[in-house]
Amino acid sequence: LVAPLGSAGGGPPAAVAAGGAVGGGAGEGGGGQAERYQKIEKLGEGTYGVVYKAKDRETNTIVALKKVRMDAWDEGVPATAIREISVLKEVPHPNIVQLHDVFVSFGGNLYLVFELLDRDLKQYMDSVRDSGGRMAPELVKSYLHQMLRGTDECHKHRVIHRDLKPQNILIDRKGNLKLADFGLARAYSIPLRVYTHEVVTLWYRSPEILLGAAYYSTPVDIWSIGCIFVEMVNGRALFAGDSEIDELHKIFQVLGTANETVWPGVGALPDYSDKFPNWPARPLHTVVPGLSADGLDLLSRMLVLNPTKRITAADAMRHPYFRDVAAPPS
Repeated sequence: LVAPLGSAGGGPPAAVAAGGAVGGGAGEGGGGQAERYQKIEKLGEGTYGVVYKAKDRETNTIVALKKVRMDAWDEGVPATAIREISVLKEVPHPNIVQLHDVFVSFGGNLYLVFELLDRDLKQYMDSVRDSGGRMAPELVKSYLHQMLRGTDECHKHRVIHRDLKPQNILIDRKGNLKLADFGLARAYSIPLRVYTHEVVTLWYRSPEILLGAAYYSTPVDIWSIGCIFVEMVNGRALFAGDSEIDELHKIFQVLGTANETVWPGVGALPDYSDKFPNWPARPLHTVVPGLSADGLDLLSRMLVLNPTKRITAADAMRHPYFRDVAAPPS
């Protein structure tokens, strides 16, 4: 919904006036719950709002404060968004970023207060790649398992993320991983471009969304996690398309072109074309050579063109690949 923590928001983080309370801005109107949080610096900015590092004056803790622009839509925050915020507040889970507080300032802006973690998965993967290394297989397995745990919890509550990507996955120095940017994601269409020089969202988008499906469900998140799985192992994105059609072509070049045989009904999707080049599927072990046999088997059940055939998060957690997964950090 807004630029995730640590993502590029148009240059380096810009410091805001130290000591400025939320609601201290022009037209905002201070007082009330807004006075509790003291902005420290801006962490990112996106289509719908701004993310700040802030201090909770009552608990003396550092938090992530997301200011959602109410003028970004015509009719305020939809009821679906409010329901999903409620789910996240009522169902704490170690692999979902904790939503501490929600309030509307006197100026009419919606604020979400989240726990603040050290960095996001993209920042970590970039640092590993820049140093010439690879993520340890044990860490890949632990992170993947934690992603699935958090996703399964949300799916149990009928919450679909729709935009899982490394920038929306937060980690700390202890090895904990938490999914972020759930609450409001489901209520709005996914923007094609994020406010950076890089088209990132497309790389993790499922084929049914790319083909214009009007109705889709929890399998879209499993697809995204499969893409992130490969990226953790290979050190680079698997389907780095620069447009929707390029993204589809990159997917088909690896998994084979979608057709009615492998995906009944695909021909009826709005953006499907029978003029797509007819690529054969490649063996996954040639695509992700550093992955174990169990890992390849799990991946083959996640990156399935037909969403009805994709593995669920609950079943994925029971896959033999995880038989020796490390216990979650405390």
